[in-house]
Amino acid sequence: MGTYPSVKKGWEMFDKLGRTVLAIVVLWLSTLPSQAFDYPTKVVRIIVPYAPGGSAGAQARALAEELSKIWKQQVIVEDKPGAGTTIGAAFVASSPPDGYTLYLAGTSHTITPSLYSDLKYDAIKSFSPISRLATSPFILLVNPSSLAVNSVAELLTLARSKPGKLNYATSGVGAGPHLSAEMMIAATKIDVQHVPFRGSAPALTALLGGVTEMGFGDVSALPSIKAGLVKPLAVTTVQRFSQLPDVPTFDETIGKGLEVTNWSAILAPANTPAEIVTFINQSIVTALQSPSVKKAYEAQGFDPAPSAPEDLAAFMMQEVTKYRTIINHSGIKMQ
Repeated sequence: MGTYPSVKKGWEMFDKLGRTVLAIVVLWLSTLPSQAFDYPTKVVRIIVPYAPGGSAGAQARALAEELSKIWKQQVIVEDKPGAGTTIGAAFVASSPPDGYTLYLAGTSHTITPSLYSDLKYDAIKSFSPISRLATSPFILLVNPSSLAVNSVAELLTLARSKPGKLNYATSGVGAGPHLSAEMMIAATKIDVQHVPFRGSAPALTALLGGVTEMGFGDVSALPSIKAGLVKPLAVTTVQRFSQLPDVPTFDETIGKGLEVTNWSAILAPANTPAEIVTFINQSIVTALQSPSVKKAYEAQGFDPAPSAPEDLAAFMMQEVTKYRTIINHSGIKMQ
């Protein structure tokens, strides 16, 4: 007894539909973050290239806490400060590319290639970009007990009347605050002395203690600003900072286009497997959307700004070029 044409046609349509659905399901599953590579199975470290107590460490710790919850695996933060962030960067660059050693990079990561001629790593090629984390400004600060100035104009007038006498603190040679200062010096032709420290916390402590009269800090200085212990004169971003709306920008006070953005990102050693990079990227995006991280970042003055790995790679290359041009123009000596 033969099969009726209508029944045969129905089975053919059903079979075709089934194969189509199966293909869609397979494609959908391939887009999901997979842990078939069994990651993470042990403690993951985020290396911070600054001394404890600064804003970078605060960002890393908030992120680490949330990733620990997402992965159900401990994520810890280790501080490896020194040499303008190059010690921490070199450590990560030479670590196994297995996703268990991550690096919290910042603006200084794309500055140091133009400052140091003997780096043991390449700021771009030695790392696998994962995601940007956040942005914030650097801040020009003065100790009101040491300097009775209320504006950038007043500070410049005082500096010109006492060439070489005023000094300023930063978190270290080659870091974003230092370059912000050098940009200001180059644009205004003032003569002030740099006093570098190993991190933003000791630099702020020096400013609070009157060891230096002024300094370039980051958002970790906000509590001291709000307490009136230090006075902010300008921020380095193009737009005014939401938490200091009355403080003008470099663009407004010194010169158009003068800008340094304090950004942060997570990198891994070069050649980290693509599936691990993708998994960590998606986990970071999820973490930055969590209420706890949003609250922590807002309290610390950070604007979350996650990105795709390829976008971060392009951004970092642009930053390297930008700062090389600025450093060469400003005459900052290579070390």
